Amino acid sequence: MAIAWMYRDDYSRAGYRVLPAQESRNRFVTWQSIVCSLALVPVALLASTSGGSGMVYPAGAAVLSLAFLYFSGRFAFNRSNITARQLLAASIFYLPLLFALLVLDKK
Repeated sequence: MAIAWMYRDDYSRAGYRVLPAQESRNRFVTWQSIVCSLALVPVALLASTSGGSGMVYPAGAAVLSLAFLYFSGRFAFNRSNITARQLLAASIFYLPLLFALLVLDKK
């Protein structure tokens, strides 16, 4: 979503449609950013329910997921290239850090 927002004018000039039309764009971006990030919180914590990790992973996963949700919320309610770049950076760091926590905290 962040990349599509940052380069929406370039995509439009090239003839690609990556976001909905003007009328529904804001609602779509808000909904897509928040709902998908909210879904990541319980999904990230699912790995700790199988008993394969210690106590560090669930705490770290919760912090990482809530941080990602924070950046998604900032982007959703303040759509700008700056908040889009911050969300992109958060998305780049989120998954590798989550996997590192899982590997380092395995039983």
